[in-house]
Order: sequence, then C-alpha cells, then structure tokens
Amino acid sequence: MTDIRALRLAMICAALLTGAALLSVARAEQMITDASGRQVKVADTSRILSIGGDVTEILYALKADDKIIAVDSTSQFPDEALKTKANVGYLRALSSEGVLSTNPSLIIAGKDAGPPPVVAVLKASSIPYIEVPDTQTPEGVAAKIRFIASVVGAQAAGDALAKDIENDFALLAEQRSKIGKPKRALFILSVQNGRATIGGSGTSADAMIKLAGGENVAAGAQGYKPLADEAAVELAPDAIVTMQHGRNGPPSAHIATVKSLQGSPALQNHQVIEMNGLYLLGFGPRCARAARELMIALYPELAQKRASSSE
Repeated sequence: MTDIRALRLAMICAALLTGAALLSVARAEQMITDASGRQVKVADTSRILSIGGDVTEILYALKADDKIIAVDSTSQFPDEALKTKANVGYLRALSSEGVLSTNPSLIIAGKDAGPPPVVAVLKASSIPYIEVPDTQTPEGVAAKIRFIASVVGAQAAGDALAKDIENDFALLAEQRSKIGKPKRALFILSVQNGRATIGGSGTSADAMIKLAGGENVAAGAQGYKPLADEAAVELAPDAIVTMQHGRNGPPSAHIATVKSLQGSPALQNHQVIEMNGLYLLGFGPRCARAARELMIALYPELAQKRASSSE
C-alpha cells in the first residue's frame, strides 16, 4: 500500500509539474500586432537581435540588454552595445544570411530596416520579426517605449520610463511656450561636392526642429531632398542644424562649401549647430533632452531665464 501511495503521489506531482510547465509556456507566448499590422507570435525573448539605434537604446533603458545578442551599426548608444554585441551591419543594408547567422529567437526592428527584399525574407523565416511603431511625436516616443516593453515582458519598467519621458516633454512644451518669434532653421543631412541634402517635412529633422521651437524653412519639401541653389537663397535660414561627422575644424567650414548658403544669416552669424545623429534624430529615450539642447542652441536666452528663475 505504501508503494502504491508513493507511486500515486509521484504521478500527481509529475502531472502538476507538467501542467505548470505548459502554463508557463502559454503565458510566455503572446501575439503581437506590430507596426506593419502583422500578427506575430512571440514565445522566446532570450536572444534578441535589435535593429535600429532607438530600439537598442530603449532595450538598454528597460534593462533588457542581457537578452540582446546582436545589434546593427546604428546602435551607437550606449557605447557598450557595439562593443559587446555582434554587429549585423547597417540597418538599411542588411543581409538575410548575416542576420540569421546570429541565431536570434526574436528580431525587433525599426521601420527603416532594409532593403525590403531582405526584410521580406526575414519576415517569412521561422524567427519572429517585430516591426516597431515610430511616430515622431512626444506621444509616439512614449508609445514606442511601451510597445517594446510589452514585447519583452517589461511592462512595468516601460510604463515608468514612458511616464518620465512624458514629464520631460511637458517641461519642454512649457519652455517652448516662452518663445516669441520662431527661429528659421534648416537641417542639412550631408554635403557632397558643395551640394547639400536637406530635411523637409515628414522627416525626423523636421519634427525635432518643431519640438525645439523652430520653424523648418525647408518644410515645403517632402523628405530629404537636394538643395537647389536658388532655393537656398530664398530660404535664408537663421540657423543651420547638422550632424557630427568627425571632421576637423568647425562645422561651419563644411557647410560653407555650399556656395548658395554662404550669404545666409546662419553662416554670416556663425549659427551652425552640430549634434550627434542618433541623439538628435533617433526619437528614443533621450529625445526630449536632445530637443531641449537644440532649443537652447537656437534660443540661448531661455537658458539664461531658467538660470535666473532658479536663483
């Protein structure tokens, strides 16, 4: 009898353990509707491939970096991402072989990942591929954080981080309300052979200029476009915003190679603002801070007012 009871007890324990294991798996699995509208089943977040500097930055901010096994080359913050994780290359020039060779259990990618044929192959593979929403507004940043947090099972951390970001944007809006006449700003993405590519409406540069309280003088163009000489004279920006490129000398020297901008108020008054590209355009957790930094560069008097009010 004792042996029979022991056997029954063992069978009951085994059944309970099996049920608990199945329940754990069921809880781990979730269906995610990603930014493309696809329903994606996510069951294992232990080996994440993060594609996009903002995606990687958010995962680190959520303390989920221990799950990341590989990143793309735009994942430049924090510094340790590219130093400690495998690098699959530039997010717009991925190869399916390079991505799949990292053996991820989950791919989380920004909407700019490409080229499209490679992304199509990755989406058709057995690896869950999640496309992250990216609306370049304060609300969009908070939503992106909460979305990524939900994918990796860090909802509490995501909600806390998103609330901090929302508070930062509220303070930014308060500062923006103190601006009288907006500065006319022009974002220059790159300069090659004396020709500039500028950021028009619908770009992250346009959104950032507006968050900083400026007026994008190139808003009449859609996307990133070459700057025509005659248009440059008409735009007459008060300030030029550009990204750091590791060049020697002041940023104005590089911009001044665009002859049609040499007579602009921005160059005449040495108002060329250079910022880190991911920090400025990434729309990640540091977005409000970057917009605040750009705002102070455009309106130094706001920093003075804040300093005097805190004394």
